[in-house]
Amino acid sequence: MKKLSIFAVLAALGLINLPAQEVNFGLKGGVDFASVRLEMEGENISTSDTGFYIGMLMEVELSETFAFQPELLYVSVEDLDFIAVPLLAKFPIAESFGIMAGPSLGFLLDTADGEKSFNFGLDAGIAYDINENFFIDARYSLGLANLLEDAPSGYSLKLNGFFAGIGYKF
Repeated sequence: MKKLSIFAVLAALGLINLPAQEVNFGLKGGVDFASVRLEMEGENISTSDTGFYIGMLMEVELSETFAFQPELLYVSVEDLDFIAVPLLAKFPIAESFGIMAGPSLGFLLDTADGEKSFNFGLDAGIAYDINENFFIDARYSLGLANLLEDAPSGYSLKLNGFFAGIGYKF
């Protein structure tokens, strides 16, 4: 898992040096509707909580039809705080609308005994540019990592979330 996170960070840093038409930096924040799903012996137990996120982003326009948007977010939900690092590909589909998708890395700050602190998953969503600076976006983050250490077969703990927020690009 550490190799995957190191590779993702190096890939993101390497893309920064590509010739780009435009690079925008920004701040964003919003609400996170998180759900935790515990599966054990064929039974599923799900809980949901609402929290918030704040962070920053960099949008690197690589062509008129593709942008790379890495983000660094602090997410707080109930008793769970973590750092999320989505690495998103962004594709415009209309004048001010775009779709985005990509992997997401997560680093849980408050883990209990028997829980892993590294999470990974897939994010997919939409974005709307209100004007040149302000935007809104919404996306779903599907957690793929089993957050239970040394989990026996049939046991898993996964974290998912729906994020909706507003941002400002400088």
